[in-house]
Amino acid sequence: MSKRLGLAAAFLSLLVSMLLIPAPAHAAVGLRVSGARIVEANGNAFVMRGVSHAHTWYTNQTSSFAAIKSLRANTVRVVLSGGRWPANGASDVANVVSLCRQNRLICVLENHDTTGYGEQSGAYTLDQAVTYWNSVRSALTGTEDFIVINIGNEPYGNNNVSAWTSATTSAISRMRSLGFQHLLMVDAPNWGQDWQFTMRDNAQAVFNADAQRNTVFSVHMYGVFDTAAEITAYLDAFRTAGLPLVIGEFGHNHSDGNPDEDTIMAQAQQRGVGYIGWSWSGNSGGVEYLDMVTNFNPSQLTSWGQRIFNGANGIGQTSREATYFGGGSTDTTPPTTPGTPSASNVTSGGASLTWAASTDSGGSGLAGYQVYREQGANDTLLGQSATNSITLTGLSASTQYQVYVRARDGANNLSGNSPTTTFTTSSGGGTGSCSAVGTVQSQWSTGYVVQVTVTNTGSVPINGWTVTFPVPDGHTIIGGWNTQMAISGQVATARSVSYNGPLAPGASANFGFQASRPGGDSALPGPYTCTPS
Repeated sequence: MSKRLGLAAAFLSLLVSMLLIPAPAHAAVGLRVSGARIVEANGNAFVMRGVSHAHTWYTNQTSSFAAIKSLRANTVRVVLSGGRWPANGASDVANVVSLCRQNRLICVLENHDTTGYGEQSGAYTLDQAVTYWNSVRSALTGTEDFIVINIGNEPYGNNNVSAWTSATTSAISRMRSLGFQHLLMVDAPNWGQDWQFTMRDNAQAVFNADAQRNTVFSVHMYGVFDTAAEITAYLDAFRTAGLPLVIGEFGHNHSDGNPDEDTIMAQAQQRGVGYIGWSWSGNSGGVEYLDMVTNFNPSQLTSWGQRIFNGANGIGQTSREATYFGGGSTDTTPPTTPGTPSASNVTSGGASLTWAASTDSGGSGLAGYQVYREQGANDTLLGQSATNSITLTGLSASTQYQVYVRARDGANNLSGNSPTTTFTTSSGGGTGSCSAVGTVQSQWSTGYVVQVTVTNTGSVPINGWTVTFPVPDGHTIIGGWNTQMAISGQVATARSVSYNGPLAPGASANFGFQASRPGGDSALPGPYTCTPS
């Protein structure tokens, strides 16, 4: 063979070998996974601090996006449906995407149709969820910098959980084959709580099934995660594996137990793990206590809302806006000081305030205002607003309030305190009264769980409440939450605690308890008698 022919043969051999080498996976764009972290396109770490909003049932509540942002969240998880509930088509999803962009929020879009598959009638498969995402793909093209696709909410109940791994890997692969380049989020089975550890133990295989290696895992922390040990052990498992995890839902209470929200939030902050609380407003079916605001009003924070937005390791303290929207910029210029607030419509339990708006020259734009009661070293946050007005509720009758306002911009710079205004709430002339209604959340032959809703039925605020009720013979209360409970004979007394005692007229709070009973006994506690204090 001549030298020329030998070189040609060698070149041909090299070309064939190159063609046989598999092409590398398409590099992820926009938001993406880097080790155990989520990073933006520029490589900056992004830690989710947000809440869920039940858009599919409340499509008219579009102002919620701005309201959630005004309370300093950097993320909102948006509930969507492909038909199990009111469907959200491509045009509606495009509007949601626009609201996310306008309000500088990273949006996690989730398909709620899959909730409880295998256990709850009517639940969709993950494959059906992917079909839904494909139907709205036109609204999501080019949004990889600020949209995350949560393929299916809590995609398995407690039945046939072992199928989660193959169903999830198949859904991820199909999303990629359809051209989606977004950061994908996958929920755990067991109604999101993964108490059988199916997601934990199979996470690496699922992650590897993503050709872009751009999937983050989501665990929902409710009653299963009621101790610090359980929370830290689960988070440790993903940290050890070097896999990305977010706490995609959690609450301060639930019908299946009392989650340890303090540890959840503290550990998430310590580890740089994202969290998304459930939920903004509009809960029903016995879990109304998970509303963060009343009637979608950001100035009417519930005790849960106060905790997650303004408490230790809360959203207000730890959230940082995505750099895609300007967060982490060099803006250090605070807004101008707001004008003196003016009080009107003062009642026994509330007042309306308006003030001259602030301006912002730092380039981040005004994000909202905070209203404080001046009390020396312990000033109290009374409410927050996206505009230069607010209606305060839940105030005490015949009480003097001295208040001031601060403005905040998009870079979290705070203005100085406005001049103070003083007003005194009226006596109201009404009487305090309250009611209590018990609802059985779950029961079995030898026990049950009851939630009790306490409502201020009077015309003036109350500062606390006491509920008494008879317990049937042979029944034993073995635990309660959101209350101080005492038992005397067969009579139980439940008293309010600091965060759920004060109630404005018409407002409600909840407490709950678990009890045992003799097998086969169907009796239940009650009636419930409420006394205000």
